[in-house]
Amino acid sequence: MSTPPPSGGLARRIGLLQATALNMSQMVGVGPFITIPLMVAAFGGPQAIIGWIAGALLALFDGLVWAELGASMPGAGGTYVYLREAFQYRSGKLMPFLFVWTAILFIPLIMSTGIVGLVQYLGYLWPSMGQTSGDMVGLALIALIVLLLWRRIDSVARLATIMWGVMLLAAGLVVIAAYSHFHAHYAFTYPHGAFNLLGGKFWTGFGAGLAVGVYDYLGYNTAAYLGSELKNPGRTLPRSTVTAVFGVMAIYLVLQVGVLGAVDWHRMLDPNSAVYQSMASVILEQAWGRGPAEAVTTLILITAFASVLAGLLAGSRVPFDAARDGVFFRSFARLHPKHGFPTVGLITMGVITAVGFMIGRHTDMGTLIQLLTAVMVLVQTLSQIVALTVLRKRQPQLRRPYRMWLYPLPSVLAFAGWIYIYVCADHNAPGRHPIEWSLAWVALGGLAFTLWARKERIWPFGDKEIHEQYAATALDADKEPLPA
Repeated sequence: MSTPPPSGGLARRIGLLQATALNMSQMVGVGPFITIPLMVAAFGGPQAIIGWIAGALLALFDGLVWAELGASMPGAGGTYVYLREAFQYRSGKLMPFLFVWTAILFIPLIMSTGIVGLVQYLGYLWPSMGQTSGDMVGLALIALIVLLLWRRIDSVARLATIMWGVMLLAAGLVVIAAYSHFHAHYAFTYPHGAFNLLGGKFWTGFGAGLAVGVYDYLGYNTAAYLGSELKNPGRTLPRSTVTAVFGVMAIYLVLQVGVLGAVDWHRMLDPNSAVYQSMASVILEQAWGRGPAEAVTTLILITAFASVLAGLLAGSRVPFDAARDGVFFRSFARLHPKHGFPTVGLITMGVITAVGFMIGRHTDMGTLIQLLTAVMVLVQTLSQIVALTVLRKRQPQLRRPYRMWLYPLPSVLAFAGWIYIYVCADHNAPGRHPIEWSLAWVALGGLAFTLWARKERIWPFGDKEIHEQYAATALDADKEPLPA
């Protein structure tokens, strides 16, 4: 039974199963089916498995940061709430503003890469599909996703759970097909110097591979964006996060080894090859023939669709709390009068996803991943880890249903991992300058905040407003709805 919302707020209708399904659906999607060749190219051989292991560890360490913050402050928008509470003491509303400013760009752009991958795999079923046809299909799919999300959250959660089942089936069938034609010498014959840790080539490949691996794991935080719509958030959010990371890690490792044993990795290095374009479909056809391959490819397309649906569902909630607080455009606080979801946020995310899809159709996928990751690292992941430490010191009385295991070690390791990804970004996308672009975007956001703060007469043009919203409340997060 769902908890009714506070006045003007969102209702708590998502349980543990649905939250885990949303996380895992967003994490898997089409990602591993299109990025295994990118990972192999980054490492230069089947030792690319290191990238997925490292990505899983970073996702786990960072997931524990999300788990503590989300369980303590289950509000709509996730990171926005955490940065608002932690950084209000010194910089007012600057950090939460910069996050929303950036998230409204990078979240839908990440979703656009999922649609690009979906259309890419669709080419296996529709070999004659041209550029224009692919563009139209992608835009139509984005419109369909927005239409499906135009409903109550519990209806969407049930749909996501069904698609989660399809995702597990698709991944399982690809794994079975791969291991039915497994050749150990493909998977475990490494090129000369593959593990030479003293050479710069290994570490540059590791940086690029880690970025790809983390991209494939992104989504373990999906439920946190829906914090104000979770039942028993103090238990649901940590459990759904950790379960999703371990579950997807197992899927990826088994899938990666199976794929490397089914196909000579040298064939993955040619961007024009069938293995590069639709690797899973080629493996399925090799194992069972064209008909079964087409059937399972359809399941992969549904998996990709489910990932984007989950991502846009969560992303549309990000500006909601900010708009209610007056830190973003007020229209983003508007809820649908009947179904109670943020209408402007959903439409905006859908439009930016469509724009990103059109750009992504004419851009190298690896470069796009590096650009998106650089912006996200600078404004979200590093700031959020700092926020965890700040809140431990500033708000010791904050109710914490979950506390990070072995604190502060996981947060320190997560911080180091994200820093490594960030400093490697320019090398991994030569000529594209992702670090410079990320700094420019944040600087532009700083300018926008300055103009807005001057108009609103807030810090640095007015007094800081210190309001420890979650520390001050006596409500039990496991039983009662906390303020959004």
